[in-house]
Amino acid sequence: MPELQAEWIDLFYLVAAVLFILALKDMSHPRTAVRGNLLGSSGMLLAIIVTLTDHRIISFEVIIAGVVVGALIGAFMAYRAPLTAMPQVVAVFNGFGGGASALAVGAALEEALKGGFVEAVDFQFTIAAVASGLIGGVSMTGSAIAFGKLQGLVTERPILLPGRHFLNATLFTVCVALGVWLIADSDPSLPFWLLVAFAAALGIMLVIPIGGADMPVVISLLNAYSGLAAAGHGWVLNNSVLIIAGSLVGAAGFILTALMSQAMNRSLPNIMFAGVGAEVASDEDSDDVYAGRVKSASADEVAMLLDGARRVVVAPGYGLAVAQAQYAIHDLMDLLEERGVEVEFAIHPVAGRMPGHMNVLLAEADIPYEQLREMDEINPTFRQTDVVLVFGANDVVNPMAREADPSIPIAGMPILDVDQARTVVIVKRSMSPGFAGIPNPLFAADNTLMLFADARVAANELTAALRG
Repeated sequence: MPELQAEWIDLFYLVAAVLFILALKDMSHPRTAVRGNLLGSSGMLLAIIVTLTDHRIISFEVIIAGVVVGALIGAFMAYRAPLTAMPQVVAVFNGFGGGASALAVGAALEEALKGGFVEAVDFQFTIAAVASGLIGGVSMTGSAIAFGKLQGLVTERPILLPGRHFLNATLFTVCVALGVWLIADSDPSLPFWLLVAFAAALGIMLVIPIGGADMPVVISLLNAYSGLAAAGHGWVLNNSVLIIAGSLVGAAGFILTALMSQAMNRSLPNIMFAGVGAEVASDEDSDDVYAGRVKSASADEVAMLLDGARRVVVAPGYGLAVAQAQYAIHDLMDLLEERGVEVEFAIHPVAGRMPGHMNVLLAEADIPYEQLREMDEINPTFRQTDVVLVFGANDVVNPMAREADPSIPIAGMPILDVDQARTVVIVKRSMSPGFAGIPNPLFAADNTLMLFADARVAANELTAALRG
């Protein structure tokens, strides 16, 4: 009977793994993302139910209590968190995942030493415990710092401590030494918990020197770390579905991290260690770029431009998300289309605070997917565009990225070529620089007008002006 039960468990785990793979495939496109989420959730529900039937479960009371507490916390977070805070929610989940893996491996280690449900503390067990403890500790505290930066609890500017690279190298060396001790010791409990503690310190030190603009890449990387920690946890428990799920999350996270680094034309080491955004442009630097050439416009003046336009492109950025302007922009789009104007949206891959941030915001306002154009697709069309409305974007439209000067933080980063349109209208509350901390020559270009306002207020004023 136990053999038959094990066979059925493996079969259901295989079904859950297939659902995870199909979920990743569907979540690669906004139109099928909801179905992908449902498939992934179904696979996880199946895996949980099957695991609860396993004879190795010790106490259902503790499991049920954990499910209830976790469900309450998750429901509260989901209800309270606005859409603009989704990156923070993802960061918290990454931290919880990594921390849970490390703690669960520690509990399994303690249980094995007592002769519990884990058969033996062998070489595979200790190697997996080292990997899960190290990666889980880094993911837990690194995600906490990422959350703090995005939430404004920790400064978004990079914190560059003197000797930080030496300190990081020392912490990593200590972690490796503790891992060797754990593998060699017959009672590995103490070195494991020391490893988790030093890995947690390393996670803090790795993330605090990174600026807010690079947080999407960091969150993606930490997501990969949490997946690897879960896979290590699976090896400790000899649980196939946990190994598969963790490996999928890890691989997807690393691929997304590589794609985002490529979209910024920067290497991952540069993002992790360069401290981009630590230095903010001085008033003298800004005066050299702008030199009194910035032209301010009113909503009525911009409405006159829109009234005579045939093609309008909206370039959204984080300022749109902060202002929750997506619904107001949808109303403006509807009014323009009623007048026969072609309206499209230019989506930069790293605009906002997480991958797909702008897609999610615009989809929330029921803006059709067909009107969302990726950067490579829309860039060649800007020369045929009458007006570009830039809502809250800065670095992703900064022409300085085209320069080869290595001292410019965004040098070489692909941008939206909005400056090639006939007229560019920048909707922004002030002349403050973006996260990279450098001025934007686009603000002073001959074909640029500045509309100083909150994104939602500006969109509503433009709609009212057009109707008037």
